[in-house]
Amino acid sequence: MPWLIIILGYFLGSIPAAYIAGHILKGVDIRQIGDTNMGAANVFRQLSPKAGVAVGLVDAGKGALAILIAQAANIPQVAILITGAAAVIGHNWPIFIGFRGGRGVNTTIGVLLAVITQPMLIVAGPSLLALLIRRNVTLASVFLFVPLPLVCWWLGIPGMLVTYSIALPGLVGFTHFLRTRRQVMRQA
Repeated sequence: MPWLIIILGYFLGSIPAAYIAGHILKGVDIRQIGDTNMGAANVFRQLSPKAGVAVGLVDAGKGALAILIAQAANIPQVAILITGAAAVIGHNWPIFIGFRGGRGVNTTIGVLLAVITQPMLIVAGPSLLALLIRRNVTLASVFLFVPLPLVCWWLGIPGMLVTYSIALPGLVGFTHFLRTRRQVMRQA
């Protein structure tokens, strides 16, 4: 049973909201315009702010929904966490569009909000402030993800979840590195 839930998490994460928005709103493949990332920030800049916010919410919702389904299935905590990671992996490497997706920031936010709600809400304030002032998603992500393990530890969150609060954003960072490296190599 846990494996079915984990696979479902991957398929939920694979729903390409940015790709769908690009085709519906402008008839474009969002992976071919702007920074070529299939994420909410690229949709925000290339299609419209409203579309970008909507895609961001859908992407976060995919992650949260995967966790909520796993929790409702009453599977072990480790399987719930793997389901969340599977949703992020599905977003980053979606089966439906040739395994070329986004970086997983919003899907990770959704997963972490469902798993460690209180610490995420605490770090959300500085992160949103950084986003509003600097209009830089990467900087806002740093304000969100870097202090998160410390806040978890401070609140007495179990060690496995503190580790998860490091590992899942680490996956986002790794994906960002891979995608940025490819862009730099293409430009060289």
